[in-house]
Amino acid sequence: MDSSSRSRQQNVDFSIEKYGERTSEKEECDEQLLAEYAALLAFYVASVAALTGAAVERNRLPRRFGLLDLALLGVATHKLSRLVAKDRVTSILRAPFVNYIRSAGAAEVEEEPRGRGIQRGIGQLISCPYCIGPWCATVLGFGFVFAPRVARFLAGILASITMSDFLHRAYARTKEEE
Repeated sequence: MDSSSRSRQQNVDFSIEKYGERTSEKEECDEQLLAEYAALLAFYVASVAALTGAAVERNRLPRRFGLLDLALLGVATHKLSRLVAKDRVTSILRAPFVNYIRSAGAAEVEEEPRGRGIQRGIGQLISCPYCIGPWCATVLGFGFVFAPRVARFLAGILASITMSDFLHRAYARTKEEE
């Protein structure tokens, strides 16, 4: 091993305290909420473990998801995550954790997390449809396990709203082209 390799090895720092530091590669450096994210992740994992345990105990876990259930779950998760994270009407649920920025069109809003600590961590989670998506899929998935008729009914409503949204956008585009 030459001296430059040895020097690089000595400069390697695996501490999590360095995670949020500004570097030349980062354009921005937002507060990193690792402890808050750890708490949210622990809550999620503990909830999934408890629900999975209850499903196993009651012999409710399916051997596999059918393709139609998977498609329904995927479309419903898409819509539910957008409703939670972006819908104007559900802003009352996000208000304690985010600040309103502006309308984003199609009855959606743009918001940013506010506060510090767990308030900000929750704000980041619930204002991002990609971040809240796994939580929504988990809720719907366990709905399919514990209350399949109700969950499929609600997922069907969410899926039909999603299709309606896409049709509204297609219609608006055709009107623009006239």
